[in-house]
Amino acid sequence: MPARHEADNASMITILTEFAMKRISLNSQILIGCAAGIAGGFWLASQGATPLAQGSLYGAKMVGNLFLDLLRMVLVPLIFASIVVGVANLRAHDQMHRVWTTTLAFFFVTMGIAVVIGFGAAHIFRPGEGLHLEMFAEATKNYQARQMPLPDYIAQFMRGLFQNPFKALAQGDILAVVMIALFLGIALVVGGERYRNIRTLIEELQELCLRIVGWIMHLAPFGLAALLLQLVASQNSALLWSLGHFIAVVTGSTLFHGLIVLPLILWLFTRVSPLRFFKGTREALITAFVTSSSAATLPVSLRCAEQHLHVRKDIANFVVPLGATVNMDGTALYEAAAALFVARLAGIELDIASQCIIFFVAMLGAIGAPGIPSVGMLSMVLVLESVGLPTEAIAILLPIDRILDTVRTAVNVEGDLVGSLIVQKLADKST
Repeated sequence: MPARHEADNASMITILTEFAMKRISLNSQILIGCAAGIAGGFWLASQGATPLAQGSLYGAKMVGNLFLDLLRMVLVPLIFASIVVGVANLRAHDQMHRVWTTTLAFFFVTMGIAVVIGFGAAHIFRPGEGLHLEMFAEATKNYQARQMPLPDYIAQFMRGLFQNPFKALAQGDILAVVMIALFLGIALVVGGERYRNIRTLIEELQELCLRIVGWIMHLAPFGLAALLLQLVASQNSALLWSLGHFIAVVTGSTLFHGLIVLPLILWLFTRVSPLRFFKGTREALITAFVTSSSAATLPVSLRCAEQHLHVRKDIANFVVPLGATVNMDGTALYEAAAALFVARLAGIELDIASQCIIFFVAMLGAIGAPGIPSVGMLSMVLVLESVGLPTEAIAILLPIDRILDTVRTAVNVEGDLVGSLIVQKLADKST
């Protein structure tokens, strides 16, 4: 009887645990995992070089590497499908040609400005400087081995952009995959309905990849806990100061872009005052800040554009939804600053060529990326992989991502609304 009673208790605990995990959101599970990893890391650090500590670190390394390898497995097909679908969806009727070309030009120019601001803030305030993480030592050696004279580097870079597509996909050559996807997406736009079946097939590939990402993300609490355990066990409290410094730099530069740069661009093109703009868009900006989702904010953004900013319905219905997918000023700024932050933590000084690659990848990586947290993490992995930085750094970035995501999503949505006003002004001038 006692054995049966213990078995019943064990079954009840298992059922309650499974029920609790289903009730707790993935974001909450990730936060719990991160907290557990940090606590475990501090505990292991206090134990010294005991057999238990060494065995725990080895196990954590195995789990963390498994999680990263699963993300890398799905990264290339997802990025390929997302960019193709994102570009292929930029279709419009002939009478809308002026509208969509102006929209795309605005999106890419403002994202480019955001990336430059991110680089500038990271260079001026230099978060992470002087703190080299031993966890990234292997990546540092690999990066140093790749360095070469600038002319040779540029020549190799240009040759690497255009490769056999099957070879690039098989070898995971990120830049070549991005270029292939870009050309294929443009070809689908030019071909129109003739290539409808191919477009549908790639959309289904994207959906399949996202389903697999959903499975992998169930391991995220454990994978991130393992990575953070390794990190904290081998570091000191200086890392926390560097993270606080990085959060302040990214938040400040994102607010600068949202409160100074975008309103200035709006006033130069339309003469609409920042006060009037923010008064008309406050509902959308608050919703974006709270939900951290451009997609969830879309209905509110459309209502603000049409009713408060008086943007024509046809232009608002094109620019704002497209911007929710393609226009990611805050995200591009964050990824540029994060890449330099990770490079300093790894003891790597990125040269101009590497920063140009980040500039290119950070903007294109946003095209067609669905608005879910796991894809945002994959986008950061994409940027790090493009210049050979350690992807283990997502263990540092993801716990603070939710804090930074609020501000950058609000700026993303603000950029869409600014774009709708500017596109309407320029479209009216051309008629």
